[in-house]
Amino acid sequence: MRIERIRRSVDRTLAAGSVSSGQLDLIEERLLWSRQRYLYAPPTDILKELLEELSDVQALAAERQPASVQTRLSEMTAVLATLIADALMKLGNLRRSHAWYDTARTAADDSGNLELRARVRAQAAMLPYYYGPIEAAVSLTREARLMTRARPTATAAFAAAAEARALAQLGDSASAEHAIDSAQRVFEQCDPGTDNDAFAFPARRLLLYLSGAYTALGRSIQARRVQQEALALYPARTGIDPALLRLEAAICLAHESSPGEACQMAGETYLQVPVEHRTTILGARAQQVIDVLPTSARSARAVRELSDILALPAEPI
Repeated sequence: MRIERIRRSVDRTLAAGSVSSGQLDLIEERLLWSRQRYLYAPPTDILKELLEELSDVQALAAERQPASVQTRLSEMTAVLATLIADALMKLGNLRRSHAWYDTARTAADDSGNLELRARVRAQAAMLPYYYGPIEAAVSLTREARLMTRARPTATAAFAAAAEARALAQLGDSASAEHAIDSAQRVFEQCDPGTDNDAFAFPARRLLLYLSGAYTALGRSIQARRVQQEALALYPARTGIDPALLRLEAAICLAHESSPGEACQMAGETYLQVPVEHRTTILGARAQQVIDVLPTSARSARAVRELSDILALPAEPI
């Protein structure tokens, strides 16, 4: 009978769509390993790995799954898409990075995980923070802070710190100071997570963001203090964050009317980074050392030498 054929077809669909919790646990174990490798692996290498993992997740998500399984798959998709977007941002592929951040937000929203939804938005703010418009970074971080509902979580501390340095970049000193205080207060109350996970927010990352805020505010003494504290916390095998901290130290020197010393420090920092990590985002930050200098100082020999260094070919996309 037709009604019986339909019932059997539904049963087959349900059976085909079932994924054991053990299978999901294994995928999440691999994802955690990728999140750990992301902290130090070159962007082009880790990008391939992340895309392969996402392909496996999507093969399961394409089938009909129980709601609990679909939620976990959406969470995995959001995390992977966020890391893919971040890697593309580092490589300077801004259009694709923006699209992948949109995908990450869609997946996070689909999961219903409010903490993840906030985290993805805070992370997505990195793209407009480094490449503009800076107002978009403020908007995304504020949205993330609202989603955390004032809970003392690592994501809340992350969102506040990210908002602080974006506001500082805009020149809104009072609001930036308020966000800095909020980030420090929340961080003291939260569990920041493990140090070796790209989705954690350990002390060194808080200090990195505070460095960006203090540097933009022209508060060089406080900026140097947090830069030194942060650098002492990074392991030997890491990515570009230590270089970003040193470039912000160079920006502080530029603010203090030491263009020669600032450009020399920026050039040395850039060249010390392994070629596979010497990506567009690093060059953009080093260029800011020149950009903050008065026009009259940009014809100096040290400035020309830094410009020549930054003109070297970056890691291909």
